[in-house]
Amino acid sequence: MGKHFKYLVYILRHKWYVLLECCKLGIPMRGLLHDISKFKPSQWLPYVNHFYGEEPSNHEKIKNLFRFACLQHQHDNSHHWQHWILIRDNGEIMPLPIPSECRKELLADWRGAGKAKHGYDDSQEWYLRNKECMILHEETREWIEEQLGIK
Repeated sequence: MGKHFKYLVYILRHKWYVLLECCKLGIPMRGLLHDISKFKPSQWLPYVNHFYGEEPSNHEKIKNLFRFACLQHQHDNSHHWQHWILIRDNGEIMPLPIPSECRKELLADWRGAGKAKHGYDDSQEWYLRNKECMILHEETREWIEEQLGIK
């Protein structure tokens, strides 16, 4: 099976699980449109090569293309917490509160990712492993932790 087909199968499976979670959270349209930017060539190709490509001859160039695609994806999609980080001219990093529909999609994304990769919702465990790396507004963190059953 070719790398593009493998990636397509994963993306469609992920989108399906995210749609189901978005419907549970009352935001079905966000589920339908979820991660649509990953179909842009500027994101598709670097993601395919990163996750399903063979060892490239110019590895650093491939890694940088993937990093840029990730950044573009986060900027294109308001369900990523990184979308809500303001870096001020003085270097101050300021997390902004994530609006309700966006944080619901964020949660659906995490749940959908676990189901697509492992067959079950591992969002609580994933969050606990990664929460120290996330720069979240206090209001957003409290909501996420409440939804994940941590508080």
